[in-house]
Amino acid sequence: MSTLSDLVLAQRRSTEADVEWLHLLVGDWQLLADLAFADIVLWVPTDDDDFVAVAHARPSSSATLFYRDFVGQPIKPEWRAQVTEAYETARIVDSAAPTWYEETPTRMRAVPVIRRLSPSGSAVSEVPLAVITRHTNLSEARTPSRQELTSNDCANDLFAMIAAGDFPDLGAPSGPRRGAPRASDGLIRLDVDGVVTFASPNALSAFNRIGFAGELEGESLAEVTTQLLHGRSVVDESLPLVVTGRAPWRTDIEARGVTITLRAIPLRTRGERVGAILLCRDVSEMRHQEQELITKDATIREIHHRVKNNLQTVASLLRIQARRTHSDVARDALTQAMRRVAAIAVVHDTLSEGLSQNVDFDAVFDRVLLLIAEVASTHSTMVRPRLKGSFGVLPSAYATPLALALTELVTNAVEHGLAGRTDGVVEIVAKRTDHTLSVKVRDNGVGLAEGKVGSGLGTQIVRTLIQGELGGAIDWHTLVGSGTEVTIDVPLTWMNA
Repeated sequence: MSTLSDLVLAQRRSTEADVEWLHLLVGDWQLLADLAFADIVLWVPTDDDDFVAVAHARPSSSATLFYRDFVGQPIKPEWRAQVTEAYETARIVDSAAPTWYEETPTRMRAVPVIRRLSPSGSAVSEVPLAVITRHTNLSEARTPSRQELTSNDCANDLFAMIAAGDFPDLGAPSGPRRGAPRASDGLIRLDVDGVVTFASPNALSAFNRIGFAGELEGESLAEVTTQLLHGRSVVDESLPLVVTGRAPWRTDIEARGVTITLRAIPLRTRGERVGAILLCRDVSEMRHQEQELITKDATIREIHHRVKNNLQTVASLLRIQARRTHSDVARDALTQAMRRVAAIAVVHDTLSEGLSQNVDFDAVFDRVLLLIAEVASTHSTMVRPRLKGSFGVLPSAYATPLALALTELVTNAVEHGLAGRTDGVVEIVAKRTDHTLSVKVRDNGVGLAEGKVGSGLGTQIVRTLIQGELGGAIDWHTLVGSGTEVTIDVPLTWMNA
């Protein structure tokens, strides 16, 4: 299905700023439907003077009228006149009599969508960007409760603000939406002085859980929260503005081990604030889970950091031991062991810098290539490493064995293929597809002795890592003229699982 941006821009009558405004509006789409106890549909004008639906929300507070989504469909003929009038006059238009939809009586309201041009100015768009239709089911008519009446009043206030360009509010921060309170979680209505004129049962229960024992209605919400947080040294500085309904922000209240998140929506008439809607939700369990995740992530990062430090310590001990030994064979073996441990440490060092178990292997391999200079210096060799292509992001389960295998291949090329040369080249070519990672390591050295692959420890390690751990394939061959090329093909099975 096409996105809202695609559907709106396809009509070639809206700017990017218009689309952004509609995105902000649709961000509160479910809230509007829930407060109105009605289906709402967003219509944008088309090139042929018609309208097409770009968004549709069903209420979670009542039964839906429309079981099929309208998004992408042209407007129904019986709705066109009312929507056109709202669009052309830039005024809210109510149906004069009940309309019918599949034998169900409904009441329809058409609301023009006006965009405010700047957060601080009063200028608005000359013509509506779109029209919202609100479809209320009249077949379930009954005496509404006080909560339903208040919710409808709140919805009417918000629709009036939409028609005036006052909602959505450009001053509202685009913070995280996770845990945002919904209309059914808890609804509080404030007057212009911040006094509660209505509090839903869920809202009252939420404040009871943090220690408020009385009735909220008739109380100043700012005074209530001040009493609840008395003696706390750390309080969100935005809290006073939220609980008085002066700013369209979100904040949390924590007391008695309970966390309540609050969202304020200031209500305005002709630009003047007349009250506010306050939505509240108990997010104690969610905040507890978030804290556990943060703690676990920090623990994982600390473990990686300690493993990296331990590996570097082992590498340092091997280096010291190699320098003190008098046997050339032992010194060479210890030096190779030191480089292998250092290669593993590089991967763990990268993991310890973030919370993800995936690593940018290009950054890892850049650090692995630094080992070439150290190897070359011990063999009086000048080597120029070249890296072509990209490895991309790999899970740590790939990164560690691959880094160790490539370290073996690169150091082997320097030690055996390019020893004593003044202008050696080691080229690494990485090519990645959705299913395979292919790597070629080639040098311009002497080539394989007698055309045969060696059987030393380094070769055995590489075979074990590539074929055993990564399930890949590896091939050695001498290039025409001189030099050796090693080809590695690793299936990205784990990445696609």
